[in-house]
Amino acid sequence: MLDINFIREHPDEVREALKKLNTEAPLDKVLQKDAERREILHELEALRAKRNSVSKEIPKIKDKAKREETIAEMRRVGAEIKELEERLRQVEAELKDALLRIPNMPHPSVPVGKDESENVVVRHWGEPRKFDFEPLPHWDLAETLDIIDFKRGVKLSGSRFYVLKGLGARLQRALINWMLDLHIKEHGYTEVYPPYLVKSDVLVGTGNLPKFADNLYHDAEEDLWLIPTAEVPVTNLYREEILPPGSLPIYHVAYTACFRREKAAAGKDTRGIKRVHQFDKVELVKFIEPDEEKGIQELMSLLDNAEEVARRLNIPYRIVQMCTGDLSFVAKIKYDIEMWAPGSGEWLEVSSCSYFGDFQARRANIRYRPSPEAKPQFVHTLNGSGLALPRVMIAILENYQQPDGSVVVPEVLRPYMDGIEVIR
Repeated sequence: MLDINFIREHPDEVREALKKLNTEAPLDKVLQKDAERREILHELEALRAKRNSVSKEIPKIKDKAKREETIAEMRRVGAEIKELEERLRQVEAELKDALLRIPNMPHPSVPVGKDESENVVVRHWGEPRKFDFEPLPHWDLAETLDIIDFKRGVKLSGSRFYVLKGLGARLQRALINWMLDLHIKEHGYTEVYPPYLVKSDVLVGTGNLPKFADNLYHDAEEDLWLIPTAEVPVTNLYREEILPPGSLPIYHVAYTACFRREKAAAGKDTRGIKRVHQFDKVELVKFIEPDEEKGIQELMSLLDNAEEVARRLNIPYRIVQMCTGDLSFVAKIKYDIEMWAPGSGEWLEVSSCSYFGDFQARRANIRYRPSPEAKPQFVHTLNGSGLALPRVMIAILENYQQPDGSVVVPEVLRPYMDGIEVIR
């Protein structure tokens, strides 16, 4: 959430940012409700001051009729105060709802563009493998190897669900355990295992609600939501808290299942396991001091941590910077890691690494006290996938396939699979 003082003092800057983001938001409503709120507060303060002042004088009034008249007037003032307080509550609720629908301000370094077609490929790593046979897509490989059961997934849960079996399930488990160990042992993250169901306020904190409710699964009876990513519960671990001096930075890594209502166009990405309603992911989350320059440095470090997974798997990838028109609602700056999938013939996003400034912390009220006597400040947050499944599975199957349809297990994963070198 943006600071209301910033919006009030720089409305044209916010309006220009919305144009760059190629989005609409209720900025005029925010300004209107903010002005209305301040006007009501001014009236309330005047009436309360009047009531306090006159109430002190009432005992001093000797004339009984005058005293009764003054008391009656104060009752009218009290009723007016009560009415204004109710109006204030309503206006503040409307202002908060409008504020929650204003996106973050893009960082000045973000390229301006209308949509994903104008994203910028920053760099490539690795050379795509040259095959002396026609590489198969993962859905063909998986069925031949009997490691993914698409039909039974649909039977159990409907379209965009699948069942991993045998060495397919084991490969995914090996990936998760290896990625967790890498980030914990070498990159300095502390593992957490959060709930998969969270309260509405938790999703508000990360920016998923109220704007993206249609993409989430909701248990209306308990008012709990299935998480779309571990970012949601992990970022909110410290909501409504003031972190003590010396406690930052905090780095967390978490493995969770993720649940999303995929709204892709009919017939798009329906084959295989690229775009599904339930998937697993290892997520990296950082809490740092409120310093934008340091925030960009931490973003580059976070990106490198995620890239290290792809490098050690020896899978070609590229880094893409999101332009303003494709920037997420909450991010100030964002980079995607896309792995090459030769069987499908496309680049697959396996991680989005983002820096949010204080946008999420302001929504979740996560603050930090730099020194014992200092005023608390909102922390800055970052996150990124390290990495997301099942797309890494796709990249492994398609890059490591052999002419006979078998798949070589990447060397780093073999200790996690009891030394198995090939899936046949």
